[in-house]
Amino acid sequence: MNRRAGQAADFETLRATSPFEGSNAEWLESLYEHWLREPSAVPAHWDAWFRDLAGGDRPPAEALHSEIRGAFRCRQTARSTAAPAAGLEHERKQVRVLQLINAYRFLGHFAADLDPLGLAVRPEVPELTLAHHGLEGTDPDTVFNTGSLAGGNGAARLGNILETLRATYCHTVGAEYMHIQETAEKRWIQERLEVSRGRFGFPAKIRREIFERLTAAEGIERYLHTRYVGQKRFSLEGGEALIPMLDALIRRAGSQGVKEAVIGMAHRGRLNVLINILGKSPAELFGEFEGRHNGNENGTGDVKYHMGFSSDVKTPGGPLHLALAFNPSHLEIVGPVVSGSVRARQERRGDHEGREVLPVIIHGDAAFAGQGVVMETFSMSQTRGFSTKGSVRIVVNNQIGFTTSTRGDARSTYYCTDVAKMVGAPILHVNGDDPEAVLFVTQTALDYRMTFGKDVVIDLVCYRRQGHNEADEPAVTQPLMYRRIRELPTTRVLYAARLVEAGILAEDEPERM
Repeated sequence: MNRRAGQAADFETLRATSPFEGSNAEWLESLYEHWLREPSAVPAHWDAWFRDLAGGDRPPAEALHSEIRGAFRCRQTARSTAAPAAGLEHERKQVRVLQLINAYRFLGHFAADLDPLGLAVRPEVPELTLAHHGLEGTDPDTVFNTGSLAGGNGAARLGNILETLRATYCHTVGAEYMHIQETAEKRWIQERLEVSRGRFGFPAKIRREIFERLTAAEGIERYLHTRYVGQKRFSLEGGEALIPMLDALIRRAGSQGVKEAVIGMAHRGRLNVLINILGKSPAELFGEFEGRHNGNENGTGDVKYHMGFSSDVKTPGGPLHLALAFNPSHLEIVGPVVSGSVRARQERRGDHEGREVLPVIIHGDAAFAGQGVVMETFSMSQTRGFSTKGSVRIVVNNQIGFTTSTRGDARSTYYCTDVAKMVGAPILHVNGDDPEAVLFVTQTALDYRMTFGKDVVIDLVCYRRQGHNEADEPAVTQPLMYRRIRELPTTRVLYAARLVEAGILAEDEPERM
């Protein structure tokens, strides 16, 4: 019984994916009309089909489509009777092409270029090869139905299909979303990723703004490193893309009606966020380095990388109130604190859909994987009494925990973010040295949260240019990593070269800025 059911399912799959299946009639007819106008624009084997259909010549454009469809059915029936083996082989390959597309959606992130250092060893994934699916040796110009692959016209050459999949899933964004149970959410993410095909198309104005934010992020770190040598500050160097990311997140949230955002984060990059996102006075921060607190020369306030802050910032949708929660050294405990604060603010506003108050929680990679409070907070994230309609969670992934290598030593999972799968949260990994990919992922993540009211995770894969803090010498425990880091230009320098090459910046402009 099961065997017969399986055979029936195989037949249905074969029938549904054939280019001659009934639901493809409209596509076939549009392809035929395209051929009438420009024969060279369609694949060679379709040109041959249509010419054969017309007796070797192009019929007049005004020929009745009913006559053409009838002739096509007759030809197809005759061909399938005369040469069933060739047609069946194409149908078998059609099924394998759809399996290939699905493999990239599930596993493409393993082959993505996520590590700015180029040191990560990516696993071999046979499912991403043509050979694994029995398509090796297939003419790359062979046209196949692309099923639900977004951004196309329902059919494409095999070579173009493979190129699209690699650009979408194996470039500088690695997406994990096929573990989500709700089909509508998976389709939404597929549409966003596959339409872009790894080419984000930001205008020159936006690209200049990204560069300006990177310049501000790098500038404050350089100044502090020069003026307060050896003082702990847990710098953001190596992860400067966090600043344009947060800037874009807040501006886009404001444009979608968000009135308040509560941010929780640990030490890494906190001073940079205070200055460049919340607008804290640099003079006030410098005073804290020098032992003055709120103008009190003898003040003994908390260390500067535990301090909270709040301010109002301008967005395209109007002013948005930002609150950065205070945070002690137990890194991830700020997560439930932020969630509780957001829920209270939502209750006060009557914001039952979570559209006016947004939680943003920034994690370190080792703490995200290692501290149980992360799992506990995820577990409460969709409960009636504690839900905030989703948090945007950003992991500043330095690829090192204090002095410990990550995979194999600090955790048992491949990614530090795997715990987020327990609630079906999409996870968007992105290379921190590709600021435009970072911006695209940020927009996608926020839009997902605002559309579906659920948690979403951005894994910002970067590195730590200094030690765990500025009093450490990291090369003692990680000599190979830090040899590579010292050879590597900063994110800002790399992005400047891209913009100069594109003609968006003059050659001397990055240095002047």
